[in-house]
Amino acid sequence: MSEPTSTPPPPATGGAPPPPTMRELVEELEKRRAHIREMGGAEKIAKQHARGKLTARERLEKFFDDGAYFEVGIHGTQMGVHSDDKPPADAVICGFGKVGGRFVCSAAYDFTVKGGSIGMTGETKVSRLRELALRSRVPFVWFIDSAGARIDPGSASHPDQISLFAGTGHLFREESVMSGVIPLVSAMVGPGAAGTAYIPGLADFVPMVKGVGSMALAGPLLVKAVTGQEIAEQDLGGSKIHCEVSGVGDVEVDTDDACIAIVRDYLSYMPSHSGEKPPILTPTDPPTRRCEELLDVLPAGTRASYDMYKVVRAIVDDGKLLDLKPKWAKNIITCLARIGGYPVGIVANNPRHLGGILDIDTADKAARFMQICDAFDVPLVFLQDTPGFMVGQKVEHAGIIRHGAKMLHVMASATVPKLSVVVRKAYGAGYYVMCGRAYEPDLFVAWPSAEIAVMGAEGMVGIAGRKLFGGADPPPEVRAQIVKAIQDHIDVYTVAGWGLCDDVIDPRDTRRVLHLGLELSWNKDVPRPPRKRGIMPV
Repeated sequence: MSEPTSTPPPPATGGAPPPPTMRELVEELEKRRAHIREMGGAEKIAKQHARGKLTARERLEKFFDDGAYFEVGIHGTQMGVHSDDKPPADAVICGFGKVGGRFVCSAAYDFTVKGGSIGMTGETKVSRLRELALRSRVPFVWFIDSAGARIDPGSASHPDQISLFAGTGHLFREESVMSGVIPLVSAMVGPGAAGTAYIPGLADFVPMVKGVGSMALAGPLLVKAVTGQEIAEQDLGGSKIHCEVSGVGDVEVDTDDACIAIVRDYLSYMPSHSGEKPPILTPTDPPTRRCEELLDVLPAGTRASYDMYKVVRAIVDDGKLLDLKPKWAKNIITCLARIGGYPVGIVANNPRHLGGILDIDTADKAARFMQICDAFDVPLVFLQDTPGFMVGQKVEHAGIIRHGAKMLHVMASATVPKLSVVVRKAYGAGYYVMCGRAYEPDLFVAWPSAEIAVMGAEGMVGIAGRKLFGGADPPPEVRAQIVKAIQDHIDVYTVAGWGLCDDVIDPRDTRRVLHLGLELSWNKDVPRPPRKRGIMPV
């Protein structure tokens, strides 16, 4: 006997409406996304464009390959505010995609929404993206166009808004933990005040859009409130100030497009993380190319100036380089380039400015650059022509010993491939910090014009000559004889004869020799004693 079957109930004729279909749910999803992508609305977008600025979404579309990226937290909005105010994406666009074929994470603050200010949800989104970047070991890039931490008149006292102050501390702690593990870039495409000013302060590379990018711990209104000083944003912390005076910025560019391009260029020299080698490209410029122009670069005499950039451009692939901090501490050059397809960081004294002497700013500039290269295994190439460190009361009182020690510390600690070429003068401690023979260069060569000594012959005569003649200057003919005798002892062939120089090379072969050195040392391994960390003399 079969079991009785139940009769299904008739369809409801009243009560709750039927649940939406998947098609209807997806239509609603697309409407929400479309609204969010409108950012602050047409009027605010127009104002952004009128300032010569791209929107946050336009920046990311131009930054990522083919404009394709996955957006993290698109539905995020302001939390804890009892109003209908729901800022799209909470004023920051977060996403990951490929740049030059490799994954990168990027956060772009949206100035069309509440001035790109940092809200609690927005910071939660960026924190999530930082977590993904560090876990996946991929670079992190910020596009800063932000008024800083959000203060809304109607919500400033709300607990969630107050907790933002405590919560954003994660930002700086996490950025510090990420430092040296993955490349960190902070592109200043607009203002960066208060909290957003420390992002570039902790980043590896900081390009700034001219007349638009700015950073300061306090904006003009707060400066006036605290100090009474009235000052314009660009005069306080604009691109010119930070790229020429403070040294916080790395390079000024004219437009958002140029800023995006230079960030992509910078990343092309870097590995995705510190556990891998930077990419080697197939060279379009033969590694064995001779540099005929180098025979005519140096003027007669050791004190005459010349442009070291001519030497740099001659030896690198296609004369192309990415110059970092070119308008600050101009007596030293720090740039990224390639030699035979190998990425290199070049540190070169520039006699055109202050005779190539090393001072406080040049030591800071070079030490920071060398740290970045060493962290990401980018080989270092040194072109030496320096009379040493600046002396005198002013620099001693300003702490030149401490600043110079930064360069010594980084040089001695670096385990990256190091190649050193003495072009002309290599005097005193300047010789040490520019990778002298005792600092483990994998190749140490010199041009025939090189002099390696504690100081130049004229300086030695100024000290020793007066002692020989009872405190008086020696007669001119005797002085000339002493100078000649000293020069014979600091002559490069004397140093090479003692086995302290690998070779004296024809300047035209500099590129070829450096390429050989790079091939040799690319996989070098330098053991160091175990320790938690060295103590940087900051």
